[in-house]
Amino acid sequence: MIRRPSIAFTPLLLASLMVPALAAGDHAAPAHAAPAKPAVAKPAPAPAAGSVAKPGAEAAKPPVDAAPVPLDPLETLRQRLAERLSATRNSAQGGPYDVRVTPKANAPADAHATAPSAKPASLRTGGHAAPAKAKGSAAATPDGHGPAHWDYKGPTGPAAWGGLKPEFSLCNVGQRQSPIDIRGGLAVDLEPVKFDYQASRFGVVDNGHTVQVNVAAGNAIEVGGKRFELVQFHFHRPSEERIDGRQFEMSVHLVHKDEQGKLAVVALLFEKGSPNPTLQKVWNNLPLERNEENAARSPLELADLLPTDRRYYTYMGSLTTPPCSEGVQWIVMRQPVTLTPEQIDIFARIYPMNARPVQQASGRRIMQSN
Repeated sequence: MIRRPSIAFTPLLLASLMVPALAAGDHAAPAHAAPAKPAVAKPAPAPAAGSVAKPGAEAAKPPVDAAPVPLDPLETLRQRLAERLSATRNSAQGGPYDVRVTPKANAPADAHATAPSAKPASLRTGGHAAPAKAKGSAAATPDGHGPAHWDYKGPTGPAAWGGLKPEFSLCNVGQRQSPIDIRGGLAVDLEPVKFDYQASRFGVVDNGHTVQVNVAAGNAIEVGGKRFELVQFHFHRPSEERIDGRQFEMSVHLVHKDEQGKLAVVALLFEKGSPNPTLQKVWNNLPLERNEENAARSPLELADLLPTDRRYYTYMGSLTTPPCSEGVQWIVMRQPVTLTPEQIDIFARIYPMNARPVQQASGRRIMQSN
């Protein structure tokens, strides 16, 4: 009788047999299944007593279809342990068991890294669209002077504004559009506009449609019992407003907003005459590049912009640039203020013409203070 060699199963070997198959595709049988017993070849029968083996006799050949002799059980265990230890090291080093996602050659690396859809620019006071704010650019404007998707001439000029975007439709179909030729105002005893203007820090920006001045908070007007905070003011050449058919050299629009977001715009008309030191301070701070605000080092005396005669016209209208929003109260000062030809020329060399044509009054009520 031949004894089979005994195998000592150490705790390490037993534990390795109980480890479940690797998740990376090891489809081995569960650890609790009993391993198949290896087939052991039967020894050749012992020679009969007294017989002598012939020298040079060949050993008996195994049958051709005999099953291959399996590996020794100890060797099998060693190989499995070696594979598992190697897998652990490879995974820690980013080996073949790590999951990697490789994008297709003809697809973007990030499905969300597509160009964002164009969105309407935000409105600082609910009025005119603002340019896209790049690094160092000025904040959004409330009077519509925004990116160059509209213009004052050519295929994107005023006649085409209403069809450029759905939100510009009022530019074509609105019934209370501005500017207008102010004629036949009803002379009544209107309360004077109370200007609460202070010396304020300011910045100047060329936004692609006009020169705009952004001012610090703390300036306001009071009209009709409501208070409107000044947000910014900007310029047009020639004036957009007309008085009894007369058009002026330039105009400035001071844009105000109340707590409910409603707008009140004060328009000042410019004609040739004596120098305007307040306006010259604005020109002295013109930026070198468009859409980059130049912060002035000294404050601006805003009250010095106003005429001495504070009588005015008032009517309900709209913004004079896209999106042409209506519901804006216009306050047009009756007395013009003056600029020198040289001061007018400074603006004219930047914007020779940036005025919307006059719109139909459509029976609107125009009031004028006595």
